[in-house]
Amino acid sequence: MNSINQRIYKAQCIGNIEPIEYMIPYPSMRSLIEGQNIKYSERLLIEENNINNREYYTLIQQTANWLTKKGIKPKERLIIPKLKSPQSEILLHGIWQMGATAVMSKKTLSSNYRTKFKIKSIHFNDLFEEIKTSSKKFNPKHKPLLNDEAIITFEKDYGIKLSHYNLLVNTNGLTKLINYKGHIRYSCNVDFFSISWVILKAILPIYSGYVFVKDDPELTIGKYDANFNLRYDLKNFNKFKKNDIAICPENSGVVSIGNKTIHLTKFSIKKSFFQLQGHSVMMGYLDQKANKNSFKNDSLLIPI
Repeated sequence: MNSINQRIYKAQCIGNIEPIEYMIPYPSMRSLIEGQNIKYSERLLIEENNINNREYYTLIQQTANWLTKKGIKPKERLIIPKLKSPQSEILLHGIWQMGATAVMSKKTLSSNYRTKFKIKSIHFNDLFEEIKTSSKKFNPKHKPLLNDEAIITFEKDYGIKLSHYNLLVNTNGLTKLINYKGHIRYSCNVDFFSISWVILKAILPIYSGYVFVKDDPELTIGKYDANFNLRYDLKNFNKFKKNDIAICPENSGVVSIGNKTIHLTKFSIKKSFFQLQGHSVMMGYLDQKANKNSFKNDSLLIPI
């Protein structure tokens, strides 16, 4: 029998296309921020706070320096708290900027669990107040690669590990399906502590060049009454409307919009489980027993 890592990699392949064979514009989330800052530094990113790409990047640099002073090291895992927007988004990118992993959990993780999986936390209330004296230039000691762990989300019983490639290829595929181009006004209503928040709130506006607004948006994504509505009930997929976004945390976020499957993803619905293959398939659960039970027949099997 193949090792767990081999079984996971098999599930991440789609047909004869392996993840390493598909090129995406950026080699990590850190590079996405840098690239957009170079190309569109003065372009408005967040209307409410009047923050452009350059200012957003500066806040991320300050955050990375602050995290370093707090003793956080590259490749370590750090819990991200819910803060006033856009502070959580900036903290998330600051964690990636220094090459660490973000951890999202609505439930409090026990001290034994955090010790077992080497998960750290920092307690504070206002990120902007914390980082205001930090240097605006950050020299990373570690630059994460596509296969490096980027985030762990606890939306299911087990921690779900996602790589930088997972996040970027899922956002790339979502952008193709949405097909809204240009510097449009964008708004989304999604729950924090979810991969939906990560993809739709923290990454998509930057990746696609949208300006995030609260009023008069041209594109909306949300739970209901939006241009695109989120659906988590995969067992009812056959009843989804053409503007429903199928969400699966184990697939890094988006599976499809209506019956249009995200690029480099393949799935089928069986009687009691969702069978999934493709480049957005997670790195695996933290729990190895769950991995053994879930990765079979070159696929990821998710109970529904």
